[in-house]
Amino acid sequence: MSRIGRMPIDVPAGVTVTIGENNVVTVKGPKGTLTKQFPASIAIKQEGAVINCTRPNDAKENRANHGMVRSILNGMVVGVTSGFQKELIVNGIGYRVAKEGKQLVMTVGYSHPVKIDEVDGITIECPDPNKILVKGCDKQMVGQMAAKIREVRPPEPYKGKGIKYADEVIRRKEGKTGAKKK
Repeated sequence: MSRIGRMPIDVPAGVTVTIGENNVVTVKGPKGTLTKQFPASIAIKQEGAVINCTRPNDAKENRANHGMVRSILNGMVVGVTSGFQKELIVNGIGYRVAKEGKQLVMTVGYSHPVKIDEVDGITIECPDPNKILVKGCDKQMVGQMAAKIREVRPPEPYKGKGIKYADEVIRRKEGKTGAKKK
C-alpha cells in the first residue's frame, strides 16, 4: 500500500470540498477555488473533515496514481487555505525588476526591458528592486510562473548573474587563467 496515498487529508474549517461526477473535485476556501479531475480508478471519499483516497487493486497504474492523487488533493486544500509562494532573487550589476500595473518589468542585461504579464490567480510582487515574489493558490501555476520568470535570464556559473530561486545554490566555476607566453 502507498505510504503517501493512504494518509488522510484533514480539511480545515472554512474549506468546502465537493466530489462530483467522474472524480471532479472542487475545493473552495478563503484564498480561492480550485477544480481538478482525477483518474476514475482512485476512489475519493469525504467523511466529515477527512478525505481518504483508495485504490481498487495493486495494478501498476493504480499504484502510480494513488499517491499522486492524494498529494495533489492535499496541495489543493493547502493552496486555498494558506496559498503558495516562490521567491526569486535577481543578481547582477544594473539588473532590477519593477511592477507596472499588472506587468513585471525586468531590466536584466538585454537591450530592452523584458515584460511579463500576470496570469489570473497569480500575483507578482516586487518588495525590492532585486526580489520577486510569486504568490497564488495553485501550486503548479505558481511554480510555472516562477520558472517562466527565471527562464528570462537563468543564473550563469562564472559570476552568478541572473535570476535564481531564493533557495537555489549556484555551482560556481573558476574563470579563465592567463596563458603563459614563450
